[in-house]
Amino acid sequence: MKSWLLATLLFGVAVLTIPYPPNAKADEWDKKSVITFMEPVELPGVVLSPGTYEFKLLDSAADRHIVQVLSKDETKLYATILAIPDYRLTPAPETIVKFEERSKGAPEAIKEWFYPGDNTGQEFAYPQSRGVELAKTTNQNVVTIPNATAKNITEPVKTAQEPPAVALKRAPVTAVNPQGAQVEIAQAATPKPSGTPAAKPAPAQTATAPATKPKSSAQLPKTASQLPLIFLLGVVSLGLSVGLRSLAKRAG
Repeated sequence: MKSWLLATLLFGVAVLTIPYPPNAKADEWDKKSVITFMEPVELPGVVLSPGTYEFKLLDSAADRHIVQVLSKDETKLYATILAIPDYRLTPAPETIVKFEERSKGAPEAIKEWFYPGDNTGQEFAYPQSRGVELAKTTNQNVVTIPNATAKNITEPVKTAQEPPAVALKRAPVTAVNPQGAQVEIAQAATPKPSGTPAAKPAPAQTATAPATKPKSSAQLPKTASQLPLIFLLGVVSLGLSVGLRSLAKRAG
């Protein structure tokens, strides 16, 4: 019994690509991942203390996604975050969390989150002011949203004038470069990999007809039925019979 329980627990543990080994469990429908951080980590608009949190996908439109970060028991919402699709060439069997480089002594800033087995993940959009700082630190372009929209990240749903997810989905998404200048989002987003092997087409289903013996050129086609010939022979026989009886009477 203990061996079975241990195997089950090990199956549910996922390893993150971070310096310490947190636990992670995932759920297929909403990409729910339960992740334990051993050190403080930064997300757009919020810093999470060491502990266990739940990441899940709330909405996934074509070009922007909404991610919620909650307490393990789902009683507290820490952040509602706007993300754009991110890509990996090879899906990983475990939850993947990638970080931006950080300043000395600052919490690591989470850049990307991938659900186990997916090659499409979430790249988080940071408030512009913080995005500029991260871009300078990492010497990379960072996806951003306006500072005025960032308040929706931590806005309680009950007190918000409109659902934070709705406001974030309407927010303009851009990017900043290490010089602090605004650039097109395409210069910060990971391009979708090309050359993905196409799915093999299903084998064609063909109906096999019964084999038929080809006709020889010397053979004549058969008539559809012999009934007309039998009927004609019967009429001729009847006529001969009547004629013979008539002759016999005359001769007598």
